[in-house]
This record gives sequence, C-alpha cells and structure tokens, in this order.
Amino acid sequence: MSEPVLEATDVRKRYGETVALGGVSLTIGAGELFGLLGPNGAGKTTLISIMSGLTDADGGAVKLFGRPLTRSARDLRRLVGIGTQDLSIYPDLSARENLRFFGKLYGLGGGGLRDRVEEVLAAVGLTDRADERAGRFSGGMKRRLNLAAAVVHGPRVLFLDEPTTGVDPQSRNHIFRHVKALNAAGLTVVYTSHYMEEVQALCTRIAVLDDGTLRACDTLPNLLKRLDGRVRFRFAAAPPGFAARLEQLPGAKKVVPADDGFDVTTDAIPELLPRVLALAAEHGTTVTAIDPREPTLERVFLHLTGRELRD
Repeated sequence: MSEPVLEATDVRKRYGETVALGGVSLTIGAGELFGLLGPNGAGKTTLISIMSGLTDADGGAVKLFGRPLTRSARDLRRLVGIGTQDLSIYPDLSARENLRFFGKLYGLGGGGLRDRVEEVLAAVGLTDRADERAGRFSGGMKRRLNLAAAVVHGPRVLFLDEPTTGVDPQSRNHIFRHVKALNAAGLTVVYTSHYMEEVQALCTRIAVLDDGTLRACDTLPNLLKRLDGRVRFRFAAAPPGFAARLEQLPGAKKVVPADDGFDVTTDAIPELLPRVLALAAEHGTTVTAIDPREPTLERVFLHLTGRELRD
C-alpha cells in the first residue's frame, strides 16, 4: 500500500443504546480507490462522517495526512469532498449557481471559482444545461451535479456514498468514467455502494463492515480467495464409481450429484477442467456441458455478513 492518507484507529460511536461503530481500524493509502461495503445499518455512513470530519467519534482517532481530524479541524476538512447518498444540491438554483455556492463555502472566489465551475461542469457533462434549475434535472443529472459539488473545491480525498443510486445506465457510466479519471489524477477515493459489481470493477482494496465491526479489509483477489469456486459438469453417461474418481483429482474438494452430472467444489478451476476431461475420456464417457462459477464479491459479502442484502 502507498503512503497512508487516512488512518482510523479503534473508532467507536454510539447513538443512545445503539452501537454504530464498535472499534473500527483501517488505513487508506494515497491514490487508492478504496471500497467500503456493508448492509444498511452496518455503520458505513457513520464511519464516513467521522473520517471526513463531519462527526466526532466517541473514542479512537482519525488522522488525515498524519494530523488529527475532528470537526474543529477546518483546515483539514477543506481537503475532503463528500458526495452524499442524499442529494445535497439546491433544486431552485441552476447547476452553475449550485457549484458557485459550494465553491464559495470552501473559500473559492473570483476568476478561479468561475474557471473551476466551468471545468467541473464540463467534466460531468452538464455544460449545456448549466443554467437550468437543478430541480428540473433527471435523476442521473442530479447525481452528476452532486458529484460535481463534491469536487468543485479540488479536494485531495473524496468520499462517495451510494453515488449511482437511481441513475440511468448512461449517467452511471459517466460517473464511473469521471471517478476513474479523478483517481487516475491522484485523488484518493473512498467508494461505498450496494452494487457489488461497481465496487468489484472500480476498487483495488475493499473493507466489509457489519454491525459496526470490520469483517474484512483486503485486496479483491485476496477476498475472493476466501471462497472456493464450483464447476457443474454434465456427462453423456457417468460410469459407476465415477464420483469417487472425481474426488481424487487434485484440486477437487467436494463432489455432489446434480442434473446428469456433478457439482465439483474447487479452489483451482482452470487446473481442474482438463483433469476432468481426461478422466472422462479414460472412462469412455463425454463431458456434454461445463458451467464454472468463480467466487464473486457478492458471494464473499454474503459469506462475511451472514445474511441477504437488507433494504
């Protein structure tokens, strides 16, 4: 991992009798595109609020660029951008007016603010609609404007909380490309979403939070290694004792009869396939279908949290 930008150490937070965070520690490196996953109520939004300086923790500490980050650290908070799950734009203002307003909140002004607003409008594809009231925008356009408002001041760390909720495929693709471009330019991004395919496609390291506890934090390949793959083989005719021979193959962990064939659990799908084909030929039968199922981030997520996704 690169030089740490953001460090959370034993962060704890309660709301009355409810424990939102029970002691979370993680480190995010410079230039990372870091994924934060968890069911609703897991503590993600609370953790983001604390790591962005909006809320103080009850215990533990957060450091940004090696300095303690709290609500009172206004100079550090200027280095952070937040794309909230609930839209923070003003519907009665135009897109350009919204961005000017948020830029001024961060101390921008004059020609610098004007140029920056135009630059960000172009980046999110809203230049042609810049003077229209934001309330008239489609859901996707509002999300793109929300993202623009989060980066108009040029932050060094960006938190995105469910940035593609309710958007059309074109806007989602535009948001993806813009997030990747921001990250490629050196911006550290913390990205949270219920869409597992988004996090799997974008993020190189991922944390899974549940019940206020960090269940895992690792690279995507290492997370996927927590679960075995499975291959369903169908055969023209499996001879007696064939299942036992399958189980003896290197890489085969478990064999279960299924639909004119067998489900084979394995941690080495590419190596197993030619071995099964060779075994079938040796026994005078033919493999008629192969259905490999590699581990996915969603399967790992459900394995770690122990439940279906929550509304």
